[in-house]
Amino acid sequence: MLKKLYIKTFGCQMNEYDSDKMADVLRVAEGLEQTDKPDEADVILLNTCSIREKAEEKVFSDLGRVRELKLANPNLLIGVGGCVASQEGAAILQRAPYVDVVFGPQTLHRLPQLLAARRATGRPQVDISFPEVEKFDHLPTPQTTLGTAFVSIMEGCSKYCTFCVVPYTRGEEVSRPLADVMRDVEALVAQGVKEVTLLGQNVNAYCGTTDDGEMVDFAFLLQAIATLEGIGRIRYSTSHPKEMTQRLIDVYATTPKLVSHLHLPVQSGSDRILAAMKRGHTALEYKSIIRRVRAARPDICVTSDFIVGFPGETEQDFAATMKLIDDVGFDNSFSFLYSPRPGTPAAELHDDTPHTIKAARLKRLQDRIMEQEAVVAQSMLGTTQRALVEGVSKKDSQEMAARTDNNRVVNFSGTPELIGQFVEVKITQVVRHTLRGELV
Repeated sequence: MLKKLYIKTFGCQMNEYDSDKMADVLRVAEGLEQTDKPDEADVILLNTCSIREKAEEKVFSDLGRVRELKLANPNLLIGVGGCVASQEGAAILQRAPYVDVVFGPQTLHRLPQLLAARRATGRPQVDISFPEVEKFDHLPTPQTTLGTAFVSIMEGCSKYCTFCVVPYTRGEEVSRPLADVMRDVEALVAQGVKEVTLLGQNVNAYCGTTDDGEMVDFAFLLQAIATLEGIGRIRYSTSHPKEMTQRLIDVYATTPKLVSHLHLPVQSGSDRILAAMKRGHTALEYKSIIRRVRAARPDICVTSDFIVGFPGETEQDFAATMKLIDDVGFDNSFSFLYSPRPGTPAAELHDDTPHTIKAARLKRLQDRIMEQEAVVAQSMLGTTQRALVEGVSKKDSQEMAARTDNNRVVNFSGTPELIGQFVEVKITQVVRHTLRGELV
């Protein structure tokens, strides 16, 4: 009887990618088959994210529920990975001694060894080290049956923004060698993948080495992937304005396979707040980047991240953010209230702004972003869009869902044979956060 693996994933696309890799590693090493039912699992893994508000408490709340399963099945193995695991380490075992393994984002490839050591010694195992690119050297060849796939090209971040835990949980920036990234992409293309999304905490800082020891930048990597026959579209997330070089901007003019969608987190429109965050750029510099990107790709949609209620944010600071939103015309973006992360410099800053004021600001910002999102969607009405069919529609099991170049989901009448294929779809209706269309 096949043993089963249950993974609960929190957080970002990198976490989603890491969870897929955990499943790959344990499938190859132990023959574990994934399940979506935790009560039938032999191994349960929580892949955590420390960005969420009260992240640690939410993890322990989940662990409390898993503990009941372990009481019913003493052979059940429980692992905690991801950024909370990296931050908390052995402290997790103090509050939850029934946890069997604790591992960081950089050591997920050691899961088989950690589980084996737990079984052999009877003692919990902890490994939250930062072994640079060792993780990628020990991962199985990517496997997928879909037309899209994630490819991680680097780990960590060296920007040390005052609100962010990434340098402390994933380490500083380490890029994979060019040949290794290309090998992964080529393996996916051989399986029918037509679109790749390049992942990392700061992908446009990519600085990989060739077999000859030369350094290549992110622009070079994008152009190299674009030359591969079978690749129809390239995406990337997440990036930093400081690394938005002119070479990278020029790729938008020369490489049609790079999508007309850019996610470039700005966090705030106030220079005073940006300085307190140690972002290393001003609002004017950010707008200059966007102007140059739009000169290279006029139809591009730009999305971003916004932190509302950073310590010391005044109404004037917030007004500057709202002005930036209007000036740039952001499409659908991520926004959230600032939540102090343990161990980060910003967590020590004085903050006396009432929560009610922060919440009201967040609503104003989100309402404005939604208005701009609706404008973009309406502009697509009646147009024909090239879209990659990703699967069955979540809204109607009789329909297919595809993704447009600018990251819109469009639902249309079709058959499962289209999954993984590019289709031409005429947009016939705008629905909240999605589109409807018909095959051309």
